Amino acid sequence: SQMPTYRTLVPGVQAAMPSRPFHVSAFPDGTPWIEFYRTSEGYLLRFSDLADFIVSADGRGVRCTPVPGTSPATLEHLYLNPVQPLALGKQGKLIFRASAVDIGCGAIAFVAEAGRGKSTIAAAFATNGFRFLTDDGLQLEQGPAGWTAVPSHPSIRLWADSHAHLLPPDADKAGAVAYTSKSRFLAGDALNYCHEPRRLLAAYALAFDGAREISLSRMSPAQSVIVWSKHSFVIDVEDSALISAQFDATAALANVVPFYALDYPRKYEALPGLVRTLARHGASHTEKFP
Repeated sequence: SQMPTYRTLVPGVQAAMPSRPFHVSAFPDGTPWIEFYRTSEGYLLRFSDLADFIVSADGRGVRCTPVPGTSPATLEHLYLNPVQPLALGKQGKLIFRASAVDIGCGAIAFVAEAGRGKSTIAAAFATNGFRFLTDDGLQLEQGPAGWTAVPSHPSIRLWADSHAHLLPPDADKAGAVAYTSKSRFLAGDALNYCHEPRRLLAAYALAFDGAREISLSRMSPAQSVIVWSKHSFVIDVEDSALISAQFDATAALANVVPFYALDYPRKYEALPGLVRTLARHGASHTEKFP
């Protein structure tokens, strides 16, 4: 994986842009989050009152100009997700809003937008005898033995209630972040991390329909392509050549890796049972791969 080179510049005020952003990414409640602008160098990603990130046209370099007073922990949080996944996507990598865990015989992934439980599930596996590969920004690579999940940064971002239910009170974590009450917990004795790529056995799209028991429903390849595509990290939706290449790769992925709609009770006490069920279910797909 070609990680972008990254450097932080001297803090500065966010200057007015000469044109409107070509795209705005918003929180689920509609609050603007990232403004996307094209520049002579590539792209400017603006996080209002926090930082500007310049991503080179080829996605291989990132420069950050923080707003004065933005903490290094906040900048690292922003860079690791979403800036780095967006830069990797510009390189042509397949990057998705998904977490992934190693179940021993391979990896399984959980696909969903922000706030739907990807990180909590990853942490539940990583505290119940398994290891996590990433809590978001999942990179998948195609190889002769199928599709591989690539490890990301060795940390998981959790809300306070998930921390309280899953990790010890003194679990190792990064510095506080300005824009969210989520904390970033570092891999270690309490949170098992997998640092080598693992073959992807199955993927699960997180539904949220108030299930009282675990529900799994196999999706067709056509349905899978739609869901994968909806959750891909794409910096420029008008880059038709890149979008076309990513669609072809996503279709190849959907034809190989089984994809399921997953609904489950949103109760912390149900998580150990969910981990056991999904570990068994994921492992049942190993016979597909000689």
